[in-house]
Amino acid sequence: MGIVQNQSIKNTIITFLGFGIGAVNALFFYTNFLGKLHYGIVATVLSGANIMMPLMAFGAQNTLIRFFSHYKTQQERDEFLTFMLLLPLALIIPLGLIFYFGYDTISHSWIEENPSLKPFFWLIPVVGLFMAYFEVFYAWAKVHMKSVTGNFISEVLVRLTVMVLLIAVHFDWLAKDTFVYCVALAYLGQLIGMKLYAISVKMPVLRFVIPENLKSIVEYSCFIIVSGGVAVMLIDFDKVMIAKYLDVSQNALYSVAIFISTVIVVPSRAMTQIVAPITAKLMVEQKHDELNDLYKRSAINLQIIGGFIMILIFVNIKEMYHLIPKDYSGGIAVVFMIGLSKFYDVLLGNNNSIIVNTKYYRLVLLFGIATVALMIILNIIFIPLYGIEGSAFATLITVVIYNTTKLLFVIKKMDLFPFTYKTLQSLGILLLCFLLFYFWDFPFHTIINIVLKSTLVTVLYGVLVYKTKLSEEINGVIEKWSKFTGILK
Repeated sequence: MGIVQNQSIKNTIITFLGFGIGAVNALFFYTNFLGKLHYGIVATVLSGANIMMPLMAFGAQNTLIRFFSHYKTQQERDEFLTFMLLLPLALIIPLGLIFYFGYDTISHSWIEENPSLKPFFWLIPVVGLFMAYFEVFYAWAKVHMKSVTGNFISEVLVRLTVMVLLIAVHFDWLAKDTFVYCVALAYLGQLIGMKLYAISVKMPVLRFVIPENLKSIVEYSCFIIVSGGVAVMLIDFDKVMIAKYLDVSQNALYSVAIFISTVIVVPSRAMTQIVAPITAKLMVEQKHDELNDLYKRSAINLQIIGGFIMILIFVNIKEMYHLIPKDYSGGIAVVFMIGLSKFYDVLLGNNNSIIVNTKYYRLVLLFGIATVALMIILNIIFIPLYGIEGSAFATLITVVIYNTTKLLFVIKKMDLFPFTYKTLQSLGILLLCFLLFYFWDFPFHTIINIVLKSTLVTVLYGVLVYKTKLSEEINGVIEKWSKFTGILK
């Protein structure tokens, strides 16, 4: 447990550090140094690559972790690793051939709307390949209990590289077109760095033997392809659809709004690292009452924390957009819709951790596939009508339907319920803070306005949460901090 706890803490710190670097890139360097057109191109290429990654990896990254401990001898593990390194080729080769020979047909509808994408469209499967094998080598390090370096490479190093490239663009050391290719090379560097680290952890010995449990491996890998594809498409497919129907520069506005909204779910990632193994343990031990209590506690804690971040964003959003170029201001409505969808994610607490540990997960996966189909249909309808706001609206509807389906599923099948009267109290506090501060603008400098309004919201929100005793854990943190600072005696 010492290793797990130590690496969890380090990974949490790295995740927040990477997110901070990403925020500087997304909100300031991209918007001021690169411009909407090339920012939109980069967003489209990376979103397309993220969508292709689960296919190109053939689920090998999860399958390696799932089955590695089943092999007891070093020879068996070497054989298994060799097979996992080759397994992605079963889809990479045919996909590569399809993309190569059908390139004009595949790219036509995107390039017809956005001719500026033509020189870069081929990067989508290439970067997808880099991402896929990065995940495979990262999984190899994970099974040897080494996760921190891989996390640092993906969360921090790549973003730092992009930051340096953006600075180079600013000083005219690098052309904007060249920048796009250099971003692709950054992901190649990510793959090479991860590979070198993985083989330093344990040098693989190539043994070309087909595993005896081939059927189980392939079935699980296919399952991971679908589940991973659903998760990625719910996050990134809207950007690909935007580039199909609108000028690619609109993806720049959308990406800024998405990044701002994503801050809401950052704390849930850290909490999931702690809650997920506890959830699995309670389910194995069939401790229903304790699991239900954990479900409620995780839901209200994440609602309070995620809701606080959401309100800070919402009441300051107009001022925040004053800090970036004016031609990005069209994304404010997107922030609200995507922000609400992210808040609904955190509102359900450890709902996903419960589902993945049940025998019904495959059935829920079918709901996910149907949801992705719905999202595609809604994007096709709303993007031509309302632009990026239409895509955000499609995403909001999709997430609400998908999360509600999962919630009802857990309630019915597991007899677990995450909400209490405290849920309504918390929502009431959030609504009150929004109504009090959103329409209240100070006649000062933008940064002073943000600091002043955020301070007032924090004080009011903290007092209301504390006085209503919504969460024992959060009240404990407030009391400890207050006594340390001398506010409470």
